[in-house]
Amino acid sequence: MISPQELIERITSAASYHDCIVIVREKTQANLRWANSTLTTNGVIAERSVTVIAFVEVQGGMASGGVSRTDVAAHEIESVVKEAELAARGAGKAADASELAKNISVGSWSEKHQATGPDVFARIAPALGDMFTRSNADSIELFGYAEHSHISTWVGSKGGLRLRWDQPVGRLEMTGKSHERSRSTWEGVPTRDFSNVSIPDVDAIIRKRLQWQGKKIEIPAGRYDTVAPSGCVSDLLIYMFWSSAARDAYEGQSVFAGKDGTKTRIGEKLSNHSVNLYSDDSYKGLESIPFISATSSGPMNSVFDNGLAQTRTNWLTDGSLTALAQTRASARDTELSFTPIGDNLIMEVPGASGSLEDLVSGVKDGLLLTTLWYIRQVDPATLLLTGLTRDGVYRVKDGEVIGAVNNFRWNESPVDLISRMKTVGTTEITQPREWADDMDRVAMPPVVFENFNMSTVSKAN
Repeated sequence: MISPQELIERITSAASYHDCIVIVREKTQANLRWANSTLTTNGVIAERSVTVIAFVEVQGGMASGGVSRTDVAAHEIESVVKEAELAARGAGKAADASELAKNISVGSWSEKHQATGPDVFARIAPALGDMFTRSNADSIELFGYAEHSHISTWVGSKGGLRLRWDQPVGRLEMTGKSHERSRSTWEGVPTRDFSNVSIPDVDAIIRKRLQWQGKKIEIPAGRYDTVAPSGCVSDLLIYMFWSSAARDAYEGQSVFAGKDGTKTRIGEKLSNHSVNLYSDDSYKGLESIPFISATSSGPMNSVFDNGLAQTRTNWLTDGSLTALAQTRASARDTELSFTPIGDNLIMEVPGASGSLEDLVSGVKDGLLLTTLWYIRQVDPATLLLTGLTRDGVYRVKDGEVIGAVNNFRWNESPVDLISRMKTVGTTEITQPREWADDMDRVAMPPVVFENFNMSTVSKAN
């Protein structure tokens, strides 16, 4: 197999058009999987993706077109270079055309991909075995997996881009079931190397929540003050983040479209707290790729922006909307700053403190969630979402969990929810559940939302 660096050099040398950008991603992933408190599979996978983007001068401007492959062999280089050129000429003049970045170097270009492997689980494997043994003795069934990936990205071009980034990421997800599977709960832990993962802590959380489910309380649909763990908050705000394209707002196609003659809601106060929501490639523990590596163009990405820096972007500042996701092309059209979407998401409220347990202790009458799932959009104009609760909803009275209630279908807009936050806790690096495969670098606080809309009772467990 040709090395990523050599492949990029040979493809860009073969491209006779204006410019050519090649993005190579190499990924290795190690995993452990278990069911019924027994290890079922383990292994390591390796994969490569190669995207060749042609930039071709056409009448009236510049065209772009791309081709993606799982790999490109030496004898395929000429054909893939030509195929990218044909795609560009077929697309015609690009609406998002901008001057291409040139002669930028980032990272250790020449180093090989550092593969992950099963050794990454050495810190947790013995404790995991102990947890399985104890669960079997207590008739608790455990299901889940531990997963660790290492992704190396190279971006090279005829114009002198030589960019490299290595991204480690991992997670542990554990579902516990008991009493002939009539009780079920879940816990997820994000990690970069498993050094922060405590299996005894996961075990204690699983057992406590299963014990809470010993008392069943049926309650009707309605609006309840609801304690959302940081993972639930992330699943809601990630959807808001993905809906923040400036072009969509400018054209009146999103919740962030302007009102009363304004094109967007930038500058509008959206939260009843001094929320700071931002992306920052240097955030400790969530370090992410510091340059743009777009394989295709869309409302939030442009292949013409490849190689440009991604630093910190403040989406909300002191509770007000301060930026929407922009390409350089959309920034020209909207006359707003160029603010690329970023590869992580952090929410903080200055002065906020307290753990999830602390927030529960302050609730007089409400609910405590475990996770949200099957989240879907109902109305893009308000960003109304719907979904189900999962793996435990608990009744809170006078600061204490008194039992488990039935599940619900809920209907809420995250844009509306951030204006109804009663209490906010300490921001922590957290594990989303619904979007775990799509957004794995998130830090959020637990939040008590006022009058969370549990629209109908669900019979799902």
